[in-house]
Amino acid sequence: MFFNSVVDWLSLNSSLIFDATLQTLYMVSVAGIVGFAVGIPLGVVLHTTKKGGLWQNVALNRILGAVVNIGRSVPFIVLMVAIIPVTKFFVGTFIGTTAAIVPLSIGAIPFVARLVEGALIEVPTGLIEAAQSMGATPMQIIRKVLLPEALPTIINSVTITLVTLVSYSAMAGTVGGGGLGDVAIRYGFYRYDIGVMAATVVLLIIIVQLVQSFGDAIVRQVDHK
Repeated sequence: MFFNSVVDWLSLNSSLIFDATLQTLYMVSVAGIVGFAVGIPLGVVLHTTKKGGLWQNVALNRILGAVVNIGRSVPFIVLMVAIIPVTKFFVGTFIGTTAAIVPLSIGAIPFVARLVEGALIEVPTGLIEAAQSMGATPMQIIRKVLLPEALPTIINSVTITLVTLVSYSAMAGTVGGGGLGDVAIRYGFYRYDIGVMAATVVLLIIIVQLVQSFGDAIVRQVDHK
């Protein structure tokens, strides 16, 4: 009966669900790109500026660490409301799919940074010391030793982030962010339509499974251990 209700609702509202799915993919993709573009370098800086790092700077490391910790500790639903002025500054409104990308990106950056930092910590110090003994500069060590060695873990971190952004995008629907979360709230919750709720849950699960499977496949390709 559960499955039949999902199929029936999808057949009657295929256009609505298709548009909502595209909106979800749009939010997750753009926010992911922004999050990775800022979060990966930030994670590298966090790792290299710590005590004993390539660019040791304890004061900077503590400041950046505190900022990242604050960003990670704020619940996403609270973050969306707290940065409404920032969202309006960048996109002119705080309602809609494009507006939801701003809090999604800001929420992703500290998450990615900590995951990347953790991935770099796993690189054996012997490799770094060997590169230093051969006269490699810190930037060369980062590009040719740290990042290549940590690449499988970083890709896995990217996958985890994208999966998290899918759930965040659903939460964005509660405040008019669009996507599958918005459909679930407007049609499933307010109209008490179990078919809608079930359909959006199934589609979100499918998206997460596809992202996870694709990420795992890439990790297997680059991991030569």
